[in-house]
Amino acid sequence: MVPEAEVRDVLDELQRLRARVPMLSGALAASTDGLVLAHDTPGVEAEGVAALTAAALGVSIRMTDATGRGGFRELLVRGGNGYIATYAAGSSAVLTLLAEDRINVGRLHLEGRRAGARIGELVDSALERGERPAAPPPRAPPPRPPRRPGSAALAQEEG
Repeated sequence: MVPEAEVRDVLDELQRLRARVPMLSGALAASTDGLVLAHDTPGVEAEGVAALTAAALGVSIRMTDATGRGGFRELLVRGGNGYIATYAAGSSAVLTLLAEDRINVGRLHLEGRRAGARIGELVDSALERGERPAAPPPRAPPPRPPRRPGSAALAQEEG
């Protein structure tokens, strides 16, 4: 799991993104398996969007693999009232943006890709620090049984 400090940094990035792009109505960072990391999605159930993003991501990855297009980068869905854009965010997270229909799609992609890269750096570095096991303390050699005087000589005579 991502530590609280990085979650706060991810949320800050989402809020800065929404401030830069006025036509964004929501922004969500989630793990690739659909768990919400941080969100700024007024009026939208973040957990449901994260779960649907994970499902769409699974299909998108299969499509890029099947067609030889390389690893997943982004997905854009246009509905009657706007866009849903999902961007890769490092190796274990995604960024999903909800945008109004009037948004400049080029600007959406520019800002979404930048924010996805920044969020990916935050999440991946936090996970790397968390996954590295602490070095075990140095172990003392096991104690040897005490030797009785002459025990080596006795063993040779019996052998």
